[in-house]
Amino acid sequence: MFENLTDKFERAFKVLKGQGQISEINVAETLKEVRRALLDADVNFKTAKEFTTTVKERAMGENVLTSISPGQLMIKICHEQLVELMGGNEVEINVKGNPGIVLMSGLQGSGKTTFSGKLASYLKTKKGKNPLLAACDVYRPAAIDQLHVLGEQLGVEVYSNKEEKNPVKIAQAAVQHAKANGFNVVIIDTAGRLAVDEQMMTEIADVKNAIQPTETLFVVDSMTGQDAVNTAKAFDERINFDGVVLTKLDGDTRGGAALSIKSVVNKPIKFVGTGEKMEALDVFYPARMADRILGKGDVVSLVERAQEQFNEEEARQLQKKIQKNQFDFNDFLSQLQQVKKMGNVKDLMGMIPGMGKAMKGVEIEDDAFKHIEAIIYSMTPEERSKPDLINGTRKNRIAKGSGTNIQEVNKLMKQFVDTKKMMKMMSNPKNMRNMMKQMKGAGGAMPGM
Repeated sequence: MFENLTDKFERAFKVLKGQGQISEINVAETLKEVRRALLDADVNFKTAKEFTTTVKERAMGENVLTSISPGQLMIKICHEQLVELMGGNEVEINVKGNPGIVLMSGLQGSGKTTFSGKLASYLKTKKGKNPLLAACDVYRPAAIDQLHVLGEQLGVEVYSNKEEKNPVKIAQAAVQHAKANGFNVVIIDTAGRLAVDEQMMTEIADVKNAIQPTETLFVVDSMTGQDAVNTAKAFDERINFDGVVLTKLDGDTRGGAALSIKSVVNKPIKFVGTGEKMEALDVFYPARMADRILGKGDVVSLVERAQEQFNEEEARQLQKKIQKNQFDFNDFLSQLQQVKKMGNVKDLMGMIPGMGKAMKGVEIEDDAFKHIEAIIYSMTPEERSKPDLINGTRKNRIAKGSGTNIQEVNKLMKQFVDTKKMMKMMSNPKNMRNMMKQMKGAGGAMPGM
């Protein structure tokens, strides 16, 4: 995400490379490129101007430390201002109450229904809540059906009434149903339109007045840039929402909406959607997003995602197998599936410092592991548990069964052997200490990366 903006920021900071100190001339030249980068990213003009003015004032007022180069100082100041621009700190969703009520708003196609499902999943699995989804889009029958499909998939109940055409009555009935049946959060999915209109605004305002939600969220497609900001402003003037949800952030190479909304509407971004899967929902952390924009990755989020898939007992069992040299293709497949649950592979790679730039222009399929899985599933149970059995004849059979070729099977076999060696080495604390020393000496990167 935000690849174009990251590239342009890096280009802007090159102006200061090799400079001995901050001066009005090199600061002005750098900030000219920064402003251009922001405008190209579809950031609000006023926001871009205020950003560069503030950075200039701070840069010229700084006493440059001898240990910090002008380029590093400018990156530091820009990082701090980007964090401030996007809200400073993360803001949690308010689902307090009996029940807590979350009202969704936004245009048609922004991803409200999908996000409603994601939010239900998030509240259920990470917050220990018992959510109820309420289908209040009376104009699009497919939205009601979609919500029921998502609810079934997540194990979350959905309240709907296709006979009732008044969304206010449906929302009120859903809240009563929640109170009577022990649900502590109600998520109200409302109708959208192709554009802002009076009927839509009156309807969403009526629903809000009737149910008095604890949280009103505005859901918007981040790829629409300044249109997203303008729409947010129109909605906020009518319903005074509490926070913004940016969907499809994984496809946004510019970042205009993420950088402009807080300063224009003065409402925090609370969540970002980064894919179609129900797990593809992240709390919005301004500092982490600033890191990614400036090409520093987002190791904290990467570790958090890994921890969510981490099973302590499974890890202990795996370590025992590795130490006994019993790591097999069943274990290899299990590890792949855990990585898949963490999210889009390209997005994960972008969280590693320096890898976002290295991956530029590299196309990675959403299901990058499907060929590997097909090869492993084409093995017999015995072959999976005893990889040494796999000879030339077996490789030919596996290649045919998986729809691949002998070269791809050989490639996987090599990857498996390399992974096995690496995991064996990492299971030894002494080797891990040596590796950490090497990484420290290489500036945090794996040797040879």
